[in-house]
Amino acid sequence: MVANGCTDDTAEVAAAFGPPVRVVSIPVASKTAALAAGDRAASGFPRCYVDADVETGAGDIRALAAALAQPGVLAAGPQRVLGLAGRPWPVRWYYDVWSRLPEVREGLFGRGVVAVAGPGHQRVASLPPVMSDDLAMSLVFAPGERRVVPAARAVVHTPRTGADLLRRRVRAAQGVTELGRVPGAPGASARTRLPDLAAMVHARPLLAPRVALFLAVALAARLAARRAAARGHAGWLRDESSRGG
Repeated sequence: MVANGCTDDTAEVAAAFGPPVRVVSIPVASKTAALAAGDRAASGFPRCYVDADVETGAGDIRALAAALAQPGVLAAGPQRVLGLAGRPWPVRWYYDVWSRLPEVREGLFGRGVVAVAGPGHQRVASLPPVMSDDLAMSLVFAPGERRVVPAARAVVHTPRTGADLLRRRVRAAQGVTELGRVPGAPGASARTRLPDLAAMVHARPLLAPRVALFLAVALAARLAARRAAARGHAGWLRDESSRGG
């Protein structure tokens, strides 16, 4: 476990579990630096990267490791379980549409957990530091090289308010734009496609209002990301609301 720039008792609570838990603390609050520190401390494979704001279990990790033992599989992620209890309807509607998108269903991003085999780690380690690190991890593997494992699950806590949702989507929009500009980063092909949304409404017309809200949030996020970039303010805009469960 890597505590990066923590100002609370996170490191102490984790260390209290004793072996085999090992806590590495670094002073800088940076996920990129935390991943690098964890890699330096780790020695074996497969290797699993788990975000601080998701819930997963030992059985889920074992299921990911089993998937990586299959020929040709270099990276794996769990089934995504969205924590939507108590969320307002705009947040629930947004994620109802988002979770149906083909790229979201098939990619490893947005799950909070990515496991890699040794050869897969070589690709991940060669990635430049980017904001959308999980998206980059997903895109660096071809569809046949990555696997979403039905036997593994991870609970992903969603934003608590509409404002928190927009903040998270602005950050995502900034990350996608950055992937297209940073040398060595994979191209951001996992973009929302209007034909996918149209097909969704055609199959289920009652989803039309939710798709309209999804598009409105996506457009607002992209515009806000562009304004921030024009002002030179490319902040992380981390959604703290999801970290309380």
